[in-house]
Amino acid sequence: MERATHLVPIETPIADAARLGYVVIIEPNFTGHRWRYVEWIAQACIEAGYPVLVVTENSNEDHRLAREIMSARREDLQIAFVDTESKRHSRGLKRISYARFHAYFKLAYDSVKRAERVRLVVVPYVDYFFHALPLLGSPFGKTPWIAITMRTTFHHRKVGVRTPGRPIVNTVKSLLFRRAVHTKGLRTLLSIDPTLPEWVGRVKPKHGASVGYVADPFPDAKAEDPLVARERLGLDPAGRYLLVYGSISERKGICELAEALAGMKDAPTLLLAGEQDQEVRGFMRAFIPILKPAPVILDQFVSNEMERDLFSACDVVWLGYKGHYGMSGVLVQAYRFDKPVVATSDGLIGWFCRGGQLGPCLDDLSAASITQALGEVAAQWERGEKHQRPLDHLLARNTLGQFKETLRQAITAAVGTRV
Repeated sequence: MERATHLVPIETPIADAARLGYVVIIEPNFTGHRWRYVEWIAQACIEAGYPVLVVTENSNEDHRLAREIMSARREDLQIAFVDTESKRHSRGLKRISYARFHAYFKLAYDSVKRAERVRLVVVPYVDYFFHALPLLGSPFGKTPWIAITMRTTFHHRKVGVRTPGRPIVNTVKSLLFRRAVHTKGLRTLLSIDPTLPEWVGRVKPKHGASVGYVADPFPDAKAEDPLVARERLGLDPAGRYLLVYGSISERKGICELAEALAGMKDAPTLLLAGEQDQEVRGFMRAFIPILKPAPVILDQFVSNEMERDLFSACDVVWLGYKGHYGMSGVLVQAYRFDKPVVATSDGLIGWFCRGGQLGPCLDDLSAASITQALGEVAAQWERGEKHQRPLDHLLARNTLGQFKETLRQAITAAVGTRV
């Protein structure tokens, strides 16, 4: 799922960038969406008047973001390449990934610090080395820094998120977290999981970095006319469509859903969009003749334009996932396009969907539970009730504008603190 389409901003360059000093963004990995976070944070800094220096590994020199920064030739938006130590030459603690990444971030910071004035360091993905902080301390000396965590889960059961019990692991990580937020120089820790600041608010640790929520950004897409979208997709204008979207594996709950649909009367049409793995392909080949109405299967890469049409054209979105305890971009898109969901009660999906305002939640993936949930949605259709998303829901914050505003506030506060 693509996030945003624009690259480096084109505002008038900030004068005397070197004299002002740089906000240094360190991210060794430009794969997946990591480079997008670098781009968005850089934009937030420049829009707030802070020059930026991005530091990454040499292997990213030919990446589109790196090429664009270099070709812009702006003093206030620079990029530096610092290579990491080979795993083969790692010794002692550096054989542990947390320590190895800590060493890279220290090397990157030291390399830049020798040549430029550094006002602040931003770490878009601190989970690389966060658990090493209690033992190794800050990799940035006395320089203030802020960070984003995306993988902190130890607290989930304490705040009502349904996840598997891991009491020993969670206890250890809780203790490491409490110590890590007291690391020298760490001003703000932002989490894409809103339950982490909630947990921190309950335990009220003394002093330490502030812990806040930054909503994972998604594109501000506008819905297409449903009939126009259905015509482009070749769908029945009068049909009822249940969308299963994304990379389709068994963890999407697709097998349980198909079996439930096969036993239903007046079932919605299954609209399966996204590349399937081999197991799902084999399963669906056996189930296609059984399902009535016949499913619509788009086993392919989905473009941004087709994604917009799919969410515009469908009537309900499936989120009955198995063993998935994190957040889902499909949930954000369903909210954006004002579509009801049928969702798992597990993990952050279940936490966001609690209360039923976004649609029915499943306590299990039995055929009876799925049939009942889809029946609730169908009953609304029969009554002529249009689904209306709650405008004050936390999902309303999952925009690029809100993400950048949260970062600007954190950066401005951190730059203003005394070292």
